[in-house]
Amino acid sequence: MTQDPDAASTDPLVEVGTLLEEPEDSPGDQPGARSGDGSGDGSDDASGPPGSGDVPELGVPGPPLRRGPFLIGFFGALGAFAAWWLAGLVVSLGSTLVLLVVAMFLAAGLNPAVELLERRGLRRGLAVLLVIVAVLAAFAAFVFALVPVITDQVTAIGQNVPGWIDQLESNQQIRDLNDEYDILTKVQDFVTGGSFLSSIFGGVLGVGIAIVGALANVFFVVVLTLYFLASMKATKQALYQLAPASRRDRVSRLGDRVLASVGGYVAGAFVVALCAGLSSLIFFFVVGLSDYAVALAFVVALLDVIPMVGATLGAVVVTLIGFAVDPSIGIACLIFYLVYQQVENYFIYPRVMSRSVDVPGVVTVIAALVGGALLGVVGALLAIPTASALLMLTREVLLPRQDAR
Repeated sequence: MTQDPDAASTDPLVEVGTLLEEPEDSPGDQPGARSGDGSGDGSDDASGPPGSGDVPELGVPGPPLRRGPFLIGFFGALGAFAAWWLAGLVVSLGSTLVLLVVAMFLAAGLNPAVELLERRGLRRGLAVLLVIVAVLAAFAAFVFALVPVITDQVTAIGQNVPGWIDQLESNQQIRDLNDEYDILTKVQDFVTGGSFLSSIFGGVLGVGIAIVGALANVFFVVVLTLYFLASMKATKQALYQLAPASRRDRVSRLGDRVLASVGGYVAGAFVVALCAGLSSLIFFFVVGLSDYAVALAFVVALLDVIPMVGATLGAVVVTLIGFAVDPSIGIACLIFYLVYQQVENYFIYPRVMSRSVDVPGVVTVIAALVGGALLGVVGALLAIPTASALLMLTREVLLPRQDAR
């Protein structure tokens, strides 16, 4: 077979160039589609001036950074440091935050009285002013009328402590314990010594600083309560606006229910404590503790505000003093408070609190323990209305969603 001399003499470089050369009429080739062609609409031309076409003026954003282990660890450590810093701020502002919470709690408790005056036709500002003035007047009347009596009776109790200790030493077992540990002698020296308050607060200067600090805290709470009461509606509406429009009505209804339960609990706790104080006062006059009746009744009413354990603590204090005065009085105090605790737990408390809070007994105990461990007495006071609000939100929000699944 013979070969064409022209084909054999063809340069191999020419053949390669011919193969690499783009054909003139390739399938699907449109005029102006090539990047060098100036014709066409130019929508895919990325080499045009800035802002032309779909290309951003500052260029096309690049792909996101790869989330490598170093980047994840860096931002994780940064978040942990920020959380630690915020926790330190919260701890340093702990006392101020407690006062703020107390003021909000009192404002929610006084709000029903303000709304009652509003329904009678008074403007909210005037209603708030009247409620605050009434509370301050009641507090001032208590200070000027009862504090001197309580002071005298507490002084009398302190003066009678040595005699009560002598009576306790007449018991052989207690005398043996005192000889071994010297407890009664230390208690007697501490109470009868004129400097026991100074030793508690750190000297005369410490007592003055403690009094000034207490007055400043009271002033701070009163002012904040006044502001919260005056701006209650505006504050509620501003918070409700944060909810989506489709759920705003339900959120506002739930929020109003929570505030109403807190206000009802504050009023109910005051009524229950007042019942405990008045009944104890009458009992003290009858049983023969008239010399200390007002002071002990005030202690019982004050401790009765503390959930679960307050009434028991008050009963223990009064019963011990009754035994110190006379064993028969101590037995009478023990019987009285055993009966009264049943009446309060099963008759007074359920009827007073049934319209404000509905918390099972187990939840009440757990809430009081947790609140007391976190914030002390203030936490114990706030625990029950907080638990009631959480239970209400669980019933109204969480359980319907679980039932719908």
